[in-house]
Amino acid sequence: MKKYLLLFCFILSYSTYGQLDNPEELSFEEYLGFVKLFHPIAKQANLKIEEGQANLMKARGGFDPKLEVDYNRKDFKSKDYYNLFNATFKVPTWYGIDVKANFEENSGDFLNPQNSVPNNGLFTAGVSASLGQGLFINERMATLKKARFFNNQTKAERDLMANNIVFEAALAYFDWVQAFNETEMFKRFLSNAKIRFEGVRESVLAGDKAGIDSLEANININNRALALEQSKVKLMKNTLMVSNFLWLDNDVPLEINPNVNPKPLEKSEVDSVLQLEELVEFNAEAHPKLIALDSKISGLTVDKRLKANKLLPKVDVQYNFITQDPDIGNSFNTSNYKAGLNVAFPLFLRKERGDLKLAKIKIEATKFERTNTSLSLKNKVEALKRELESYITQNEIIAEVVKDYETLLEAEERKFSFGESSVFLINYRESSLIDAQLKQLKLRNKFYHTKAKLFNSLGTVLN
Repeated sequence: MKKYLLLFCFILSYSTYGQLDNPEELSFEEYLGFVKLFHPIAKQANLKIEEGQANLMKARGGFDPKLEVDYNRKDFKSKDYYNLFNATFKVPTWYGIDVKANFEENSGDFLNPQNSVPNNGLFTAGVSASLGQGLFINERMATLKKARFFNNQTKAERDLMANNIVFEAALAYFDWVQAFNETEMFKRFLSNAKIRFEGVRESVLAGDKAGIDSLEANININNRALALEQSKVKLMKNTLMVSNFLWLDNDVPLEINPNVNPKPLEKSEVDSVLQLEELVEFNAEAHPKLIALDSKISGLTVDKRLKANKLLPKVDVQYNFITQDPDIGNSFNTSNYKAGLNVAFPLFLRKERGDLKLAKIKIEATKFERTNTSLSLKNKVEALKRELESYITQNEIIAEVVKDYETLLEAEERKFSFGESSVFLINYRESSLIDAQLKQLKLRNKFYHTKAKLFNSLGTVLN
Protein backbone atom coordinates (compact mmCIF):
# COMPACT_ATOMS: atom_id res chain seq x y z
CA MET A 1 0.00 0.00 0.00
CA LYS A 2 2.80 2.45 0.89
CA LYS A 3 4.45 1.59 -2.41
CA TYR A 4 1.29 2.58 -4.31
CA LEU A 5 0.85 5.79 -2.35
CA LEU A 6 4.45 6.89 -3.01
CA LEU A 7 4.11 5.98 -6.68
CA PHE A 8 0.93 7.97 -7.19
CA CYS A 9 2.06 10.97 -5.17
CA PHE A 10 5.13 10.99 -7.41
CA ILE A 11 3.60 10.64 -10.85
CA LEU A 12 -0.03 11.72 -10.57
CA SER A 13 -0.17 14.87 -8.44
CA TYR A 14 1.14 18.12 -9.90
CA SER A 15 4.64 18.79 -8.62
CA THR A 16 5.55 22.22 -7.19
CA TYR A 17 9.08 21.81 -8.56
CA GLY A 18 8.12 21.48 -12.19
CA GLN A 19 7.27 18.54 -14.37
CA LEU A 20 9.30 15.41 -14.92
CA ASP A 21 11.94 15.42 -17.65
CA ASN A 22 11.10 11.87 -18.73
CA PRO A 23 7.52 10.61 -19.10
CA GLU A 24 6.32 8.11 -16.54
CA GLU A 25 4.00 5.25 -17.35
CA LEU A 26 0.86 4.16 -15.55
CA SER A 27 0.11 0.49 -16.05
CA PHE A 28 -3.35 -1.00 -16.28
CA GLU A 29 -2.77 -3.13 -13.17
CA GLU A 30 -1.62 -0.18 -11.02
CA TYR A 31 -4.53 1.92 -12.23
CA LEU A 32 -7.19 -0.67 -11.38
CA GLY A 33 -5.45 -1.32 -8.05
CA PHE A 34 -6.19 2.26 -7.02
CA VAL A 35 -9.73 2.12 -8.36
CA LYS A 36 -10.53 -0.98 -6.28
CA LEU A 37 -9.04 0.48 -3.10
CA PHE A 38 -10.01 4.12 -3.06
CA HIS A 39 -12.79 4.95 -5.51
CA PRO A 40 -15.86 6.26 -3.60
CA ILE A 41 -18.23 3.90 -5.42
CA ALA A 42 -15.99 0.95 -4.52
CA LYS A 43 -16.19 2.07 -0.89
CA GLN A 44 -19.94 2.57 -1.22
CA ALA A 45 -20.20 -1.01 -2.44
CA ASN A 46 -18.68 -2.19 0.83
CA LEU A 47 -21.42 -0.33 2.70
CA LYS A 48 -23.85 -2.86 1.21
CA ILE A 49 -22.27 -5.50 3.43
CA GLU A 50 -22.69 -3.29 6.48
CA GLU A 51 -26.31 -2.64 5.51
CA GLY A 52 -27.05 -6.37 5.39
CA GLN A 53 -25.32 -6.97 8.72
CA ALA A 54 -27.23 -4.07 10.31
CA ASN A 55 -30.54 -5.52 9.10
CA LEU A 56 -29.56 -8.92 10.48
CA MET A 57 -28.71 -7.39 13.84
CA LYS A 58 -32.02 -5.54 13.84
CA ALA A 59 -33.92 -8.78 13.13
CA ARG A 60 -32.09 -10.60 15.91
CA GLY A 61 -33.26 -7.87 18.25
CA GLY A 62 -36.74 -9.42 18.09
CA PHE A 63 -35.38 -12.22 20.30
CA ASP A 64 -33.67 -9.97 22.85
CA PRO A 65 -34.76 -10.38 26.48
CA LYS A 66 -36.90 -7.49 27.65
CA LEU A 67 -37.36 -5.88 31.04
CA GLU A 68 -40.58 -3.91 31.57
CA VAL A 69 -41.54 -1.81 34.59
CA ASP A 70 -44.98 -0.27 35.01
CA TYR A 71 -45.76 2.03 37.93
CA ASN A 72 -49.00 3.98 38.54
CA ARG A 73 -49.92 6.06 41.59
CA LYS A 74 -52.91 8.22 42.50
CA ASP A 75 -53.19 10.65 45.48
CA PHE A 76 -56.17 12.93 45.86
CA LYS A 77 -57.21 15.08 48.86
CA SER A 78 -54.66 13.42 51.13
CA LYS A 79 -55.94 10.00 50.25
CA ASP A 80 -53.76 7.25 48.84
CA TYR A 81 -56.03 5.90 46.14
CA TYR A 82 -53.61 3.31 44.77
CA ASN A 83 -49.99 2.39 44.11
CA LEU A 84 -49.51 -0.15 41.32
CA PHE A 85 -46.07 -1.59 40.63
CA ASN A 86 -45.49 -4.29 38.03
CA ALA A 87 -42.07 -5.53 36.79
CA THR A 88 -41.71 -8.17 34.06
CA PHE A 89 -38.70 -9.95 32.58
CA LYS A 90 -39.51 -11.64 29.25
CA VAL A 91 -37.39 -13.96 27.09
CA PRO A 92 -38.73 -14.61 23.56
CA THR A 93 -37.82 -17.98 22.04
CA TRP A 94 -37.75 -19.28 18.46
CA TYR A 95 -41.06 -21.18 18.24
CA GLY A 96 -43.47 -18.50 19.37
CA ILE A 97 -43.05 -19.25 23.09
CA ASP A 98 -42.23 -16.49 25.56
CA VAL A 99 -40.82 -17.28 28.99
CA LYS A 100 -41.44 -14.59 31.56
CA ALA A 101 -41.13 -13.77 35.25
CA ASN A 102 -43.14 -11.08 36.99
CA PHE A 103 -43.20 -9.23 40.30
CA GLU A 104 -46.31 -7.31 41.35
CA GLU A 105 -46.76 -5.10 44.41
CA ASN A 106 -49.96 -3.05 44.86
CA SER A 107 -51.48 -1.01 47.70
CA GLY A 108 -54.00 1.78 48.29
CA ASP A 109 -57.34 2.65 49.90
CA PHE A 110 -59.32 2.21 46.70
CA LEU A 111 -57.45 -0.68 45.15
CA ASN A 112 -59.33 -2.83 42.69
CA PRO A 113 -59.87 -6.21 44.41
CA GLN A 114 -58.28 -8.14 41.55
CA ASN A 115 -55.07 -6.17 42.12
CA SER A 116 -54.85 -7.12 45.79
CA VAL A 117 -51.59 -8.93 46.57
CA PRO A 118 -49.76 -9.94 49.79
CA ASN A 119 -47.81 -7.24 51.61
CA ASN A 120 -44.49 -8.54 50.29
CA GLY A 121 -45.82 -8.64 46.74
CA LEU A 122 -46.60 -11.47 44.36
CA PHE A 123 -44.17 -13.42 42.19
CA THR A 124 -45.19 -15.00 38.90
CA ALA A 125 -43.34 -17.29 36.47
CA GLY A 126 -44.76 -18.86 33.36
CA VAL A 127 -44.98 -19.11 29.61
CA SER A 128 -47.15 -17.80 26.80
CA ALA A 129 -47.44 -19.54 23.46
CA SER A 130 -49.25 -19.42 20.14
CA LEU A 131 -50.75 -22.79 19.25
CA GLY A 132 -52.24 -21.74 15.90
CA GLN A 133 -50.80 -18.74 14.11
CA GLY A 134 -47.18 -18.18 15.07
CA LEU A 135 -46.29 -21.64 16.36
CA PHE A 136 -43.98 -22.71 13.50
CA ILE A 137 -43.43 -19.27 11.96
CA ASN A 138 -44.22 -15.78 13.19
CA GLU A 139 -43.21 -12.21 12.45
CA ARG A 140 -40.02 -12.46 14.52
CA MET A 141 -38.90 -15.70 12.90
CA ALA A 142 -39.79 -14.50 9.39
CA THR A 143 -37.96 -11.18 9.86
CA LEU A 144 -34.79 -12.93 11.02
CA LYS A 145 -34.86 -15.47 8.18
CA LYS A 146 -35.46 -12.76 5.59
CA ALA A 147 -32.66 -10.68 7.10
CA ARG A 148 -30.25 -13.60 6.60
CA PHE A 149 -31.26 -13.92 2.96
CA PHE A 150 -31.07 -10.14 2.56
CA ASN A 151 -27.53 -10.27 3.94
CA ASN A 152 -26.58 -12.69 1.15
CA GLN A 153 -28.37 -10.48 -1.35
CA THR A 154 -26.43 -7.37 -0.25
CA LYS A 155 -23.15 -9.26 -0.66
CA ALA A 156 -24.12 -10.10 -4.25
CA GLU A 157 -25.18 -6.50 -4.88
CA ARG A 158 -21.85 -5.32 -3.47
CA ASP A 159 -20.06 -7.62 -5.93
CA LEU A 160 -22.10 -6.19 -8.81
CA MET A 161 -21.29 -2.60 -7.83
CA ALA A 162 -17.58 -3.42 -7.49
CA ASN A 163 -17.63 -5.19 -10.87
CA ASN A 164 -19.37 -2.26 -12.58
CA ILE A 165 -16.94 0.37 -11.30
CA VAL A 166 -13.94 -1.70 -12.46
CA PHE A 167 -15.66 -2.20 -15.83
CA GLU A 168 -16.24 1.54 -16.33
CA ALA A 169 -12.70 2.33 -15.19
CA ALA A 170 -11.27 -0.21 -17.63
CA LEU A 171 -13.20 1.32 -20.55
CA ALA A 172 -11.85 4.76 -19.64
CA TYR A 173 -8.27 3.42 -19.55
CA PHE A 174 -8.61 1.69 -22.92
CA ASP A 175 -9.96 4.91 -24.49
CA TRP A 176 -7.03 6.79 -22.93
CA VAL A 177 -4.59 4.33 -24.51
CA GLN A 178 -6.23 4.75 -27.92
CA ALA A 179 -6.18 8.56 -27.71
CA PHE A 180 -2.52 8.50 -26.64
CA ASN A 181 -1.55 6.19 -29.52
CA GLU A 182 -3.41 8.35 -32.03
CA THR A 183 -1.60 11.45 -30.76
CA GLU A 184 1.78 9.73 -31.00
CA MET A 185 0.93 8.56 -34.52
CA PHE A 186 0.05 12.09 -35.71
CA LYS A 187 3.26 13.41 -34.13
CA ARG A 188 5.26 10.97 -36.26
CA PHE A 189 3.41 11.88 -39.44
CA LEU A 190 3.77 15.61 -38.73
CA SER A 191 7.50 15.13 -38.26
CA ASN A 192 7.69 13.20 -41.54
CA ALA A 193 5.69 15.93 -43.32
CA LYS A 194 8.14 18.61 -42.08
CA ILE A 195 11.16 16.59 -43.21
CA ARG A 196 9.53 16.03 -46.61
CA PHE A 197 8.72 19.75 -46.90
CA GLU A 198 12.37 20.71 -46.28
CA GLY A 199 13.50 18.25 -48.94
CA VAL A 200 10.97 19.51 -51.48
CA ARG A 201 11.82 23.12 -50.64
CA GLU A 202 15.52 22.52 -51.33
CA SER A 203 14.61 20.85 -54.62
CA VAL A 204 12.41 23.81 -55.57
CA LEU A 205 15.18 26.29 -54.74
CA ALA A 206 17.58 24.20 -56.81
CA GLY A 207 15.13 24.25 -59.71
CA ASP A 208 14.55 20.51 -59.70
CA LYS A 209 10.93 20.74 -58.58
CA ALA A 210 8.02 23.03 -59.35
CA GLY A 211 6.99 25.57 -56.72
CA ILE A 212 3.56 23.96 -56.54
CA ASP A 213 5.19 20.90 -54.91
CA SER A 214 6.44 23.08 -52.07
CA LEU A 215 2.92 24.47 -51.57
CA GLU A 216 1.41 20.99 -51.54
CA ALA A 217 3.99 19.78 -49.00
CA ASN A 218 3.19 22.76 -46.79
CA ILE A 219 -0.56 22.02 -47.02
CA ASN A 220 0.23 18.49 -45.87
CA ILE A 221 2.07 19.89 -42.82
CA ASN A 222 -0.96 21.97 -41.88
CA ASN A 223 -3.30 19.01 -42.29
CA ARG A 224 -1.09 16.86 -40.07
CA ALA A 225 -0.80 19.67 -37.50
CA LEU A 226 -4.60 20.07 -37.47
CA ALA A 227 -5.10 16.33 -36.96
CA LEU A 228 -2.52 16.39 -34.16
CA GLU A 229 -4.31 19.22 -32.35
CA GLN A 230 -7.61 17.40 -32.62
CA SER A 231 -6.03 14.25 -31.24
CA LYS A 232 -4.54 16.25 -28.35
CA VAL A 233 -8.00 17.53 -27.41
CA LYS A 234 -9.30 13.96 -27.48
CA LEU A 235 -6.35 12.81 -25.35
CA MET A 236 -6.99 15.58 -22.83
CA LYS A 237 -10.63 14.57 -22.48
CA ASN A 238 -9.79 10.90 -22.08
CA THR A 239 -7.06 11.70 -19.56
CA LEU A 240 -9.61 13.57 -17.45
CA MET A 241 -12.01 10.63 -17.76
CA VAL A 242 -9.32 8.34 -16.35
CA SER A 243 -8.61 10.87 -13.59
CA ASN A 244 -12.25 10.57 -12.51
CA PHE A 245 -11.48 7.07 -11.24
CA LEU A 246 -8.31 7.93 -9.30
CA TRP A 247 -8.56 8.82 -5.62
CA LEU A 248 -6.45 8.65 -2.50
CA ASP A 249 -7.48 6.95 0.72
CA ASN A 250 -8.76 10.15 2.33
CA ASP A 251 -11.17 10.86 -0.54
CA VAL A 252 -8.76 13.22 -2.30
CA PRO A 253 -9.17 13.13 -6.10
CA LEU A 254 -6.06 12.77 -8.25
CA GLU A 255 -5.34 14.41 -11.57
CA ILE A 256 -3.00 12.72 -14.00
CA ASN A 257 0.13 14.71 -14.75
CA PRO A 258 0.56 15.52 -18.46
CA ASN A 259 3.94 13.75 -18.28
CA VAL A 260 2.25 10.47 -17.33
CA ASN A 261 1.44 8.17 -20.23
CA PRO A 262 -0.45 4.88 -20.33
CA LYS A 263 1.75 1.85 -20.45
CA PRO A 264 1.37 -0.06 -23.75
CA LEU A 265 -1.29 -2.71 -23.35
CA GLU A 266 -0.62 -6.40 -23.72
CA LYS A 267 -3.37 -8.98 -24.14
CA SER A 268 -1.79 -11.18 -21.46
CA GLU A 269 -1.76 -8.31 -18.95
CA VAL A 270 -5.42 -7.45 -19.59
CA ASP A 271 -6.42 -11.11 -19.24
CA SER A 272 -4.44 -11.43 -16.03
CA VAL A 273 -5.78 -8.26 -14.40
CA LEU A 274 -9.40 -8.97 -15.39
CA GLN A 275 -9.00 -12.64 -14.45
CA LEU A 276 -9.92 -13.91 -17.91
CA GLU A 277 -6.93 -16.24 -18.29
CA GLU A 278 -8.51 -19.47 -17.10
CA LEU A 279 -12.00 -18.90 -18.45
CA VAL A 280 -13.13 -22.30 -19.72
CA GLU A 281 -16.85 -22.52 -19.03
CA PHE A 282 -19.21 -19.92 -17.66
CA ASN A 283 -20.90 -20.94 -14.41
CA ALA A 284 -24.06 -18.84 -14.42
CA GLU A 285 -25.14 -20.10 -11.00
CA ALA A 286 -22.20 -18.30 -9.38
CA HIS A 287 -23.08 -14.95 -10.98
CA PRO A 288 -23.90 -12.22 -8.41
CA LYS A 289 -27.13 -11.34 -10.24
CA LEU A 290 -28.46 -14.87 -9.89
CA ILE A 291 -27.23 -15.13 -6.30
CA ALA A 292 -29.13 -11.92 -5.50
CA LEU A 293 -32.28 -13.24 -7.20
CA ASP A 294 -31.98 -16.59 -5.38
CA SER A 295 -31.75 -14.73 -2.07
CA LYS A 296 -34.75 -12.63 -3.04
CA ILE A 297 -36.76 -15.76 -3.89
CA SER A 298 -35.79 -17.34 -0.56
CA GLY A 299 -36.95 -14.23 1.27
CA LEU A 300 -40.24 -14.21 -0.64
CA THR A 301 -40.71 -17.91 0.19
CA VAL A 302 -40.41 -17.11 3.89
CA ASP A 303 -42.98 -14.37 3.42
CA LYS A 304 -45.30 -16.85 1.68
CA ARG A 305 -45.01 -19.29 4.60
CA LEU A 306 -45.89 -16.50 6.98
CA LYS A 307 -48.94 -15.56 4.90
CA ALA A 308 -50.02 -19.22 4.77
CA ASN A 309 -49.68 -19.40 8.54
CA LYS A 310 -52.21 -16.58 8.81
CA LEU A 311 -54.87 -18.99 7.53
CA LEU A 312 -54.69 -20.86 10.84
CA PRO A 313 -56.85 -19.77 13.79
CA LYS A 314 -55.22 -17.54 16.34
CA VAL A 315 -54.91 -19.50 19.59
CA ASP A 316 -52.83 -17.84 22.31
CA VAL A 317 -52.45 -19.51 25.69
CA GLN A 318 -50.56 -18.59 28.81
CA TYR A 319 -49.89 -20.21 32.16
CA ASN A 320 -48.31 -18.45 35.12
CA PHE A 321 -47.41 -19.97 38.47
CA ILE A 322 -48.10 -17.59 41.37
CA THR A 323 -46.37 -17.39 44.74
CA GLN A 324 -45.54 -14.86 47.42
CA ASP A 325 -42.24 -16.57 48.15
CA PRO A 326 -39.29 -15.18 46.16
CA ASP A 327 -37.81 -18.68 46.08
CA ILE A 328 -40.13 -19.76 43.28
CA GLY A 329 -38.47 -23.12 42.69
CA ASN A 330 -39.22 -24.38 46.20
CA SER A 331 -42.71 -22.91 46.46
CA PHE A 332 -44.26 -24.31 43.27
CA ASN A 333 -47.91 -25.28 43.76
CA THR A 334 -50.12 -26.17 40.80
CA SER A 335 -53.19 -24.84 42.60
CA ASN A 336 -51.80 -21.30 42.54
CA TYR A 337 -51.81 -20.11 38.96
CA LYS A 338 -53.09 -17.57 36.50
CA ALA A 339 -54.01 -18.83 33.01
CA GLY A 340 -55.55 -17.40 29.87
CA LEU A 341 -56.84 -18.41 26.46
CA ASN A 342 -57.50 -16.20 23.46
CA VAL A 343 -59.04 -17.59 20.25
CA ALA A 344 -59.77 -15.63 17.08
CA PHE A 345 -60.58 -16.78 13.54
CA PRO A 346 -61.86 -14.68 10.61
CA LEU A 347 -64.85 -16.31 8.94
CA PHE A 348 -64.03 -15.67 5.28
CA LEU A 349 -60.22 -15.24 5.37
CA ARG A 350 -60.41 -13.00 2.31
CA LYS A 351 -57.54 -10.75 3.42
CA GLU A 352 -55.34 -13.72 4.37
CA ARG A 353 -56.06 -15.62 1.14
CA GLY A 354 -55.43 -12.48 -0.90
CA ASP A 355 -52.08 -11.88 0.84
CA LEU A 356 -51.05 -15.49 0.23
CA LYS A 357 -51.94 -15.26 -3.46
CA LEU A 358 -49.97 -12.04 -3.86
CA ALA A 359 -46.96 -13.67 -2.16
CA LYS A 360 -47.13 -16.60 -4.60
CA ILE A 361 -47.36 -14.21 -7.57
CA LYS A 362 -44.23 -12.35 -6.41
CA ILE A 363 -42.33 -15.62 -6.17
CA GLU A 364 -43.42 -16.72 -9.65
CA ALA A 365 -42.52 -13.33 -11.13
CA THR A 366 -39.06 -13.43 -9.56
CA LYS A 367 -38.51 -17.00 -10.77
CA PHE A 368 -39.39 -15.91 -14.32
CA GLU A 369 -36.93 -13.02 -13.95
CA ARG A 370 -34.25 -15.42 -12.76
CA THR A 371 -34.81 -17.80 -15.68
CA ASN A 372 -34.63 -14.95 -18.17
CA THR A 373 -31.54 -13.46 -16.50
CA SER A 374 -29.75 -16.81 -16.50
CA LEU A 375 -30.36 -17.36 -20.21
CA SER A 376 -29.45 -13.77 -21.07
CA LEU A 377 -26.15 -14.00 -19.19
CA LYS A 378 -25.21 -17.29 -20.87
CA ASN A 379 -26.04 -15.96 -24.35
CA LYS A 380 -24.27 -12.67 -23.70
CA VAL A 381 -21.09 -14.37 -22.52
CA GLU A 382 -21.14 -16.73 -25.51
CA ALA A 383 -21.70 -13.82 -27.92
CA LEU A 384 -18.80 -11.87 -26.40
CA LYS A 385 -16.49 -14.88 -26.70
CA ARG A 386 -17.29 -15.16 -30.40
CA GLU A 387 -16.91 -11.41 -30.83
CA LEU A 388 -13.43 -11.62 -29.30
CA GLU A 389 -12.51 -14.40 -31.73
CA SER A 390 -13.68 -12.20 -34.60
CA TYR A 391 -11.64 -9.21 -33.36
CA ILE A 392 -8.53 -11.39 -33.19
CA THR A 393 -9.01 -12.20 -36.88
CA GLN A 394 -9.82 -8.56 -37.75
CA ASN A 395 -6.69 -7.32 -35.99
CA GLU A 396 -4.56 -9.80 -37.90
CA ILE A 397 -6.09 -8.63 -41.20
CA ILE A 398 -5.70 -4.92 -40.45
CA ALA A 399 -2.07 -5.53 -39.41
CA GLU A 400 -1.42 -6.94 -42.88
CA VAL A 401 -3.22 -3.97 -44.48
CA VAL A 402 -1.09 -1.49 -42.51
CA LYS A 403 2.08 -3.34 -43.46
CA ASP A 404 1.14 -3.23 -47.14
CA TYR A 405 0.34 0.51 -47.01
CA GLU A 406 3.71 1.13 -45.33
CA THR A 407 5.39 -0.76 -48.16
CA LEU A 408 3.49 1.30 -50.77
CA LEU A 409 4.46 4.55 -49.05
CA GLU A 410 8.13 3.56 -48.89
CA ALA A 411 8.07 2.61 -52.60
CA GLU A 412 6.44 5.90 -53.53
CA GLU A 413 9.05 7.84 -51.58
CA ARG A 414 11.85 5.98 -53.40
CA LYS A 415 10.23 6.75 -56.74
CA PHE A 416 9.92 10.39 -55.67
CA SER A 417 13.64 10.50 -54.87
CA PHE A 418 14.31 9.30 -58.44
CA GLY A 419 11.97 11.95 -59.83
CA GLU A 420 9.40 9.39 -60.94
CA SER A 421 6.60 10.43 -58.51
CA SER A 422 5.01 13.52 -57.01
CA VAL A 423 4.20 15.00 -53.59
CA PHE A 424 0.54 14.44 -54.38
CA LEU A 425 1.00 10.68 -54.73
CA ILE A 426 3.11 10.50 -51.57
CA ASN A 427 0.41 12.40 -49.63
CA TYR A 428 -2.21 10.07 -51.03
CA ARG A 429 -0.27 6.97 -49.94
CA GLU A 430 0.36 8.50 -46.53
CA SER A 431 -3.32 9.40 -46.04
CA SER A 432 -4.26 5.81 -46.84
CA LEU A 433 -1.71 4.60 -44.29
CA ILE A 434 -3.06 6.99 -41.65
CA ASP A 435 -6.60 5.76 -42.24
CA ALA A 436 -5.44 2.15 -41.94
CA GLN A 437 -3.50 2.82 -38.73
CA LEU A 438 -6.47 4.68 -37.23
CA LYS A 439 -8.67 1.72 -38.08
CA GLN A 440 -6.10 -0.58 -36.49
CA LEU A 441 -6.11 1.45 -33.25
CA LYS A 442 -9.92 1.48 -33.17
CA LEU A 443 -10.13 -2.27 -33.75
CA ARG A 444 -7.60 -2.87 -30.98
CA ASN A 445 -9.62 -0.64 -28.67
CA LYS A 446 -12.83 -2.48 -29.54
CA PHE A 447 -11.06 -5.75 -28.77
CA TYR A 448 -10.16 -4.54 -25.27
CA HIS A 449 -13.62 -3.03 -24.80
CA THR A 450 -15.09 -6.44 -25.55
CA LYS A 451 -12.80 -8.04 -22.96
CA ALA A 452 -14.05 -5.53 -20.40
CA LYS A 453 -17.65 -6.33 -21.38
CA LEU A 454 -16.91 -10.03 -20.93
CA PHE A 455 -15.49 -9.31 -17.47
CA ASN A 456 -18.64 -7.34 -16.64
CA SER A 457 -20.95 -10.07 -17.95
CA LEU A 458 -19.14 -12.72 -15.91
CA GLY A 459 -19.75 -10.67 -12.75
CA THR A 460 -16.15 -11.26 -11.65
CA VAL A 461 -14.94 -9.53 -8.50
CA LEU A 462 -11.22 -8.79 -8.60
CA ASN A 463 -9.17 -10.11 -5.71
